Amino acid sequence: MATEEYHLARRRQVADAVERLIAERGFEGVTMARAAAEAGVSVGLVQHYFSSKDDLLRYAYTRVTERMLARALHRAEELAAHRGSIRLALRESLAERLPLDEARRAEWRVAFAFAARAVDLPDLAAVRNRTEAAIRDQLAQAITNGKECGEVPAETDARSAAVGLLALVEGLGLHTYLDPALPAPVVLAELERALAGVLPGECRHYG
Repeated sequence: MATEEYHLARRRQVADAVERLIAERGFEGVTMARAAAEAGVSVGLVQHYFSSKDDLLRYAYTRVTERMLARALHRAEELAAHRGSIRLALRESLAERLPLDEARRAEWRVAFAFAARAVDLPDLAAVRNRTEAAIRDQLAQAITNGKECGEVPAETDARSAAVGLLALVEGLGLHTYLDPALPAPVVLAELERALAGVLPGECRHYG
């Protein structure tokens, strides 16, 4: 393994350990020593790659947000490749952000814990803001594309619609996480209802 790849793998190893600690113990359960023990490395190695706990948390949060964004975009690209409608692509990609299975529940807990801390830590807030801005941009672009194919009314403000959809998904995610008994079909139906309001038409390309 090349030196650069080795160092990247080590940083990721420690960041993965931080995610597991947050999922199991909450945000307060993370210390440099616990991260080292969870990752199976020395405290000295953790300190070699991360100058402080804040530095470590910022890196771990960046990985969480980038992974969630990449998965949503990949799902949308898969559907586009199979000639699906924009509405369907948005439904599937936004649903990826909802904690509807154990893997996404664990990831959502970690992401939400970081987001809560971001209220008081500007560095974490900057990470979240970059990712959320990228998601809003992608949503707005998809809605704009929907105007061109007939799914979205011409007068729709794409950026405002993107903000509304993202806010809905965040709210649904919180309710779903706090109440696991909330039926997934009910959650997805609310997402579908919102998308139908933004993209009520049929795509001329795929209809």
